[in-house]
Amino acid sequence: MPDTPAAPAAPPAPTASAPLSAEDGKLVALARGARGRVGAVEGAAVRDQDGRTYAAASVALPSLTLTALQLAVASAVAAGASRLEAAVVVTEASTLDGAGHAAVRDLAVDAPIHVAAPDGTVLGTVTQ
Repeated sequence: MPDTPAAPAAPPAPTASAPLSAEDGKLVALARGARGRVGAVEGAAVRDQDGRTYAAASVALPSLTLTALQLAVASAVAAGASRLEAAVVVTEASTLDGAGHAAVRDLAVDAPIHVAAPDGTVLGTVTQ
């Protein structure tokens, strides 16, 4: 009998963070803008190894569902990014979704993932 895959582990909870750098503050603004433009549940932004930024909103279609963070990472990869320096997700939830966390960790095991409320207040940072 084949082994059944283990259930994905829950992503680490955001912990209190130091004040954001100016560059990470820009990611918050980009993520808020992406979310607000389309009235999405979430907005996200990432910065790659060259300082380029990518912003996205969550997608919920009958045939396709992506978190904002998954789409921002996919956009970065499609543009040639091989590593991420930082990520932000703006959400009404107080936690980071597992799929978005996994997508960021595919490109960076230690990049901070800041979780912010819709008003831009940073709720915490995931570094694992």
